[in-house]
Amino acid sequence: MVKDFRRNSTIYLMLLPVIAFYAVFHYGPLYGIQIAFKNFSAGLGIWNSPWIGLQHFQNFFNGFFFWRILRNTVLLGLYDLIFVFPASIVLALLLNEVRHRVFKRTVQSITYLPHFISVVVVVGMLVDFLAMDGLINQLIVMFGGDPIPFMRLMEWFRTIYISSAVWQGIGWGSIIYLAAISNIDPSLYEAAKVDGAGRWKQALLVTLPGILPTIIILLILRIGSFMALQDEKILLMYNPMTYETADVIGTYVYRKGILEASYSFSAAVGLFNSVINFALLVAANYMSKRFTDTKLW
Repeated sequence: MVKDFRRNSTIYLMLLPVIAFYAVFHYGPLYGIQIAFKNFSAGLGIWNSPWIGLQHFQNFFNGFFFWRILRNTVLLGLYDLIFVFPASIVLALLLNEVRHRVFKRTVQSITYLPHFISVVVVVGMLVDFLAMDGLINQLIVMFGGDPIPFMRLMEWFRTIYISSAVWQGIGWGSIIYLAAISNIDPSLYEAAKVDGAGRWKQALLVTLPGILPTIIILLILRIGSFMALQDEKILLMYNPMTYETADVIGTYVYRKGILEASYSFSAAVGLFNSVINFALLVAANYMSKRFTDTKLW
């Protein structure tokens, strides 16, 4: 160990800022988790606040909004896995089949750009396009329909949230899959051609199996953040009329912790969310390790 450190001392020194960042901003704040088990008072401080055990968790589980926010969080996480996650894979497979380099790079640039647009701007675009006098409703009226108040209807929230997530992330997410595809041995495609496989079968029998380990790793990571949604985006999109389908654990924590100053209760809810995500990550990695040769650890 000492010899390795002396030999690669420069590399270890380069790691120090990264280690310091995680120690200060990720592991250091774990000290504050204990307020989830206390009746926290800013005047008394964390250590001196009275200990009440699992009372906040019990209040959350027995609360009026528990099932609503849990249902909404699970459904949005599930829709994300079903629609958003595979979209990048499909785009990468399609781009891999494009032989016109200029067209391919143009499509890549266009699909990458939304990733660099801030969430505030994206939601602003949604509000403008979906307004009663916005572009979408103008098209609906042009074809003889009636304008729809998309942003005020709870039944449209999930569709708007997921479709905008696909639009914003599909290009950026395809980068890693295109990189994985580029590492596939070209001789495999030649062998598939000799066996009479067309472009469709080559994609199914060569390309997909070639990038399967990458897909599994990213899927495990996505499952590990299953209940960690884009809370900032939801906060900007939702309103009291859409709470029934839009209110999730993250927005509930914001309302209770920031707006109502219930710090201990919001910490308990946030801790519950994190524990569920961690359990899903461990379970996904275990299932992958059991049924495939790919795993995170």
